[in-house]
Amino acid sequence: MQQAKFSCNENQVEFLNNYKEYGFKDKSSLVREALNRLKEEFESMKLRESAELYAETYMEDSDLKALTESAAQGWPE
Repeated sequence: MQQAKFSCNENQVEFLNNYKEYGFKDKSSLVREALNRLKEEFESMKLRESAELYAETYMEDSDLKALTESAAQGWPE
């Protein structure tokens, strides 16, 4: 596993030092889990923003609405 060096403020160091209270075996596993969760949160946020943009585009484009409705005709609901 690769290593990384970074700086933390006092509150972050205190949080890391309490890794056992959060059920982690060491500081590194706490940091890895935190980074994974942050990555998932960013990806989810990006997906939501994309969906909102598509919805906005759909609502503003009458040609796209008509195309979608015509393509959906005959499909079970």
